[in-house]
Amino acid sequence: MDTLLLIISKLKEIALFPWFAIGGTQISLLTICGLIVILLIVWRVGIAFEQTIVRIGRNQDKEFSTGWYALSRISRYVIWITGLIMGLGYLGFSMGSFAMIGGAIGVGLGFGLQNVISNFVAGIIILIEKIIKVGDFVDLQSGVMGQVAEINLRYTRVTTTDLIDIIVPNSEFTSGRVVNWTLNEHERRLHVSFSVAYGADKQQVKEAAIAAALAVSGTESIQGREPDAWLVKFGDSSLDFELVVWVGSDLIVTPGKTQAQYLWAIEDELRKRQIEIPFPQRDLHIRSGTLAVTLNKPD
Repeated sequence: MDTLLLIISKLKEIALFPWFAIGGTQISLLTICGLIVILLIVWRVGIAFEQTIVRIGRNQDKEFSTGWYALSRISRYVIWITGLIMGLGYLGFSMGSFAMIGGAIGVGLGFGLQNVISNFVAGIIILIEKIIKVGDFVDLQSGVMGQVAEINLRYTRVTTTDLIDIIVPNSEFTSGRVVNWTLNEHERRLHVSFSVAYGADKQQVKEAAIAAALAVSGTESIQGREPDAWLVKFGDSSLDFELVVWVGSDLIVTPGKTQAQYLWAIEDELRKRQIEIPFPQRDLHIRSGTLAVTLNKPD
């Protein structure tokens, strides 16, 4: 029994032995373990609270609007930060200690955390201003194009049409050009270029293009948004047209596939009407004359 008490006394001594001090707070093994436990509890509470908001949002709004998403994300981070401050205070950290930690963090920001803080602030701006939301199809200045799959405080995950996930720093959305194809509208007008040979009946070409557009599922054909064909240019060996068509959200998020579908349908309709698709042609003119050849005799 005495041995057990001695072991417990030694363990208690080790746990309470101060390693170092921050301000007026002594840091020991027990303090570190207690802080880790509190952080784990706060982390789980934050995630559980976020999931609760998501469930409430989905029950009230089947499409789960951007406001609910932003509220769930921001609430999680607020709980984490609040729990961290309360946990440190419970373990004996004074406000002076927080000031020293803040000073150390400030020095760190000056040496290499500018990008982290910049992305953090940009993430808050994105969630509050709702400039992008999960499900939007975006085209960034860096060349990244795809559908927004997840928005975090430091980064946003964009999934391309080839199902490749690209991690984009949030600062890119606030400091660079961002084209959001589905911000407020879920329809978009596309311009599909194609050419026919000179001499083709322009009216037949227009009819073929419109028939091709209507053959593609997802084409809008309501009043004021009917498919149309424009003659846009006289090329070197062709009449250049554009099929102008409105499409719904299903076709917006797959631009490459959508373009291919319309071109396929246009070629079918042009072939059906025997309208020639041109190819580059060059005329070769040969002048008559005498070609003089001089041979150098070897010495």
